[in-house]
Amino acid sequence: MKITAISDTHSLHHQLNLPGGDLLIHAGDVCNRGTQQEAVNFMEWIEKQPYTYKIFIAGNHDFFFENFTQQEIQDRLPKGVFFLNDSGIEIEGIKIWGSPITPTFCNLAFNRNRGNEISTHWDKIPQDTDILITHGPAYGILDKTLNGLHVGCEELAQKVIALKSKFHIFGHIHETKGLTKQGDTTYINAASVNIEYKVREVPYCDFEIKL
Repeated sequence: MKITAISDTHSLHHQLNLPGGDLLIHAGDVCNRGTQQEAVNFMEWIEKQPYTYKIFIAGNHDFFFENFTQQEIQDRLPKGVFFLNDSGIEIEGIKIWGSPITPTFCNLAFNRNRGNEISTHWDKIPQDTDILITHGPAYGILDKTLNGLHVGCEELAQKVIALKSKFHIFGHIHETKGLTKQGDTTYINAASVNIEYKVREVPYCDFEIKL
């Protein structure tokens, strides 16, 4: 299965020229200010992308999606487009789980306090997950800001190690787009914009997973 991962498009999705394939994954921050207009515009855009399946989660800028249940959002979407919110889906034998949750920062959307509060969300992730999508990174992996601080989630880092999923896809930290493999898991920071909120020359990451 040919997969394209993107994240943090911040309402600049129309500037992306994607290669097409089997599955498109967006790891959150589809909006900039989190308005209904931005959210609807994104959902209309992702429907038209040249992929058989499309999956997206929300991020800390996506306030609109906090106002509705997952099912209410899903009911707005066409066939082949899926919204995950602490939930999963199996596509052609591949088990995928998505969560918008990130550690508390500036009272933004889908924020949870580090420690026990955020751990309750990671505890929901099934052990047999093949692809994990979260908006934010695990601590110490593609999570370093310009000032040199690691800002990923410590509890998520422990969970991903225990899961041994094939892929962990995220964004949130624009400075550290890239790919690295540690243990059983390939980590992909798919941030499509840079620290200045400008779309990168290559705003996506392509990879394959064997069925």
